Amino acid sequence: RGRSYTIAAGVTIENPEAQGVLFAHGGASGGHSLFIRDGRLHYVYNWLGERVQTISSSDAVPVGTHVLTAEFAKTGSEPDTNSAVGKLTLYVDSQAVGDDDIATQPGTFSLGGAGLCVGRNTGSAVADYTPPFSFAGGTIDRVVIDVSGEPYVDHEKEIMAYITRD
Repeated sequence: RGRSYTIAAGVTIENPEAQGVLFAHGGASGGHSLFIRDGRLHYVYNWLGERVQTISSSDAVPVGTHVLTAEFAKTGSEPDTNSAVGKLTLYVDSQAVGDDDIATQPGTFSLGGAGLCVGRNTGSAVADYTPPFSFAGGTIDRVVIDVSGEPYVDHEKEIMAYITRD
């Protein structure tokens, strides 16, 4: 939370009808998902079930072996929610195919047990698809998540939270 990240899926698209979830984390009350539908790559960031932010590729994902990536570059924070804000860019291999500004939630996902999934969405739907929306029409070699960006930690706020627990 509070940092830049990259989600990259190594896939082989076997036919133009390939579709389904490549990566999903969280659920209807907050999460994010990288998936293919109607031939195009989509990334949805569901901010606490209140703001569903969708970025879609401009063109269809071509048949073949590719790296499909969603890359969030943090540029700041919302003062009222402490959410990280920045630009989310979609890539097919090294070609940018879509982008938009998003806000990421300040807390953690999976409080209700939705978890992190590859190839399907096993809990409630992060986006406007019907779970599990399993990936079909190709294969997923692997999904790599990079969160090496430095997180912002408000130590004063954390200490106050610990003090108020008693």
